[in-house]
Amino acid sequence: MIDQALVLLKNELQAYIDSKQDTVDVSLDNIGMLGIPEGKNLNNHVLITLVNIEEESTLKNSSAQKRPFANSALYENPPVFLNLYVLLSCCYADDDSGKNYQNALMRLSHIIRFFQSRNSFSVASSPAIGDVLKDDPDISLLKFTMELYTLTFEQINHLWGSLGGRQVPFAMYKLRLVNITERAIVREVPLITEIDITHHPITAK
Repeated sequence: MIDQALVLLKNELQAYIDSKQDTVDVSLDNIGMLGIPEGKNLNNHVLITLVNIEEESTLKNSSAQKRPFANSALYENPPVFLNLYVLLSCCYADDDSGKNYQNALMRLSHIIRFFQSRNSFSVASSPAIGDVLKDDPDISLLKFTMELYTLTFEQINHLWGSLGGRQVPFAMYKLRLVNITERAIVREVPLITEIDITHHPITAK
């Protein structure tokens, strides 16, 4: 489900940037690859990189009981609800004129304007996801929101240091919430349908 949420995000952002007559490709890839020879093809791309996962603790205590049938109850472990921290980087190749850096800043503006105009996403309302994914019963329920997440200068330093690459124009967003479940049945039990309240007198011995 994590991959499909980010694919949905990538497709929607690509469609928006295309509408701005920009020819840049939006890719789902590791920004840490940019600084090595194998990642040189990532230049002049907008990259979406997952940098952290957080469990939404407020939703951990949901009920495990389900009642799909009239006379039985199924028990499944409750879903895991995740927040994804997503880094959107506007990569560029150095040139003497600085034009490529300016284009990267323009694309960063496109990204921020896109999420300002639209911060809620779902498969049902996203034509870019494709009909194949809509047929999947789990993916068809996929929905999330995007929030701009501001880093301190210290956090930025640690982030790009851990990624091992040079810093490029970027924005961090918090993607909330992705619901993950295996739908594995823990047990099935019959429901209590009748309570016998018949009582009998207690006789002294």
